[in-house]
Amino acid sequence: MTNEQIKAMIEQGLPGAEVHIDGDGTHFYAKVISDAFSGIPLIKQHRMVYATLGEKMGGAIHALSIQTYNQEEWARQKPFQTL
Repeated sequence: MTNEQIKAMIEQGLPGAEVHIDGDGTHFYAKVISDAFSGIPLIKQHRMVYATLGEKMGGAIHALSIQTYNQEEWARQKPFQTL
């Protein structure tokens, strides 16, 4: 899978999300920013992202590291993040 394919799947599953993907073809890193994460525990936020990728997880996507933020959290973290 490509970074763009993963980005598109997450964006389709979480409409309005801002998604940044980096990876080497099997191991990927995702930063997902969505107000859908507001008030939801971190583990459930990650499950929401995994759900957008379905059967690709564990297959075409061997490993995915996820960082999730709502818009307010992202605004505070963005100056310290490299994408």
